[in-house]
Amino acid sequence: MIDLYTWNTPNGRKASIMLEEVELPYRVVAIDITKGDQFSAEFSSISPNHKIPAIVDHDTHMSLMESGAILMYLAEKTGRLLPERGESYWRVIEWLMFQMGGVGPILGQTHHFVKFNPGKSDYAAQRFLTENRRVYEVLNRRLEEHHYLAGDYSIADIATWPWISRFEWQTMDLSAYPHLRRWYLEIADRPAVQSGFHVPDKVQEIPMP
Repeated sequence: MIDLYTWNTPNGRKASIMLEEVELPYRVVAIDITKGDQFSAEFSSISPNHKIPAIVDHDTHMSLMESGAILMYLAEKTGRLLPERGESYWRVIEWLMFQMGGVGPILGQTHHFVKFNPGKSDYAAQRFLTENRRVYEVLNRRLEEHHYLAGDYSIADIATWPWISRFEWQTMDLSAYPHLRRWYLEIADRPAVQSGFHVPDKVQEIPMP
């Protein structure tokens, strides 16, 4: 059994979608980040950075924070959604790192300055909206040439999709990025994604362009 400490955010949904995809039994522990649950002593001992998601694997007595590390750990544990070492493996890692270092941070700042703090800094809003569009263009070009980000469906797609699911927060029109839109809709149709999206609870339907 795995304990999943999470909330309804793109990073949290990465872990719950992954657990659904690899069909591992897990128990959900809701960490309400709007109430400061992430700063509790119990959660801090598991996630010293006070960020969700985090897991505790009772099979191995191992705890992990950081969504990318969790995806890699679960892939290795189950032998699914991450190829064995070689070029295919590194393509998945390449696009996983693009999500961790590019997609998440850029789109997250768009949420901060455009969705939640409009008018506070025109410079910041324009900077991150411009970068937002560039990230979408990178993904769209990649998906024009490949069905999924790294060839086959993988943890790179699982990491990226929840961030694109907030296209409305980012004021983005997916119809302007047809290959990204095709990819988004195909992944949204997966049963594991539909289940994992609503963890720890259902707050909305999956956004549809």
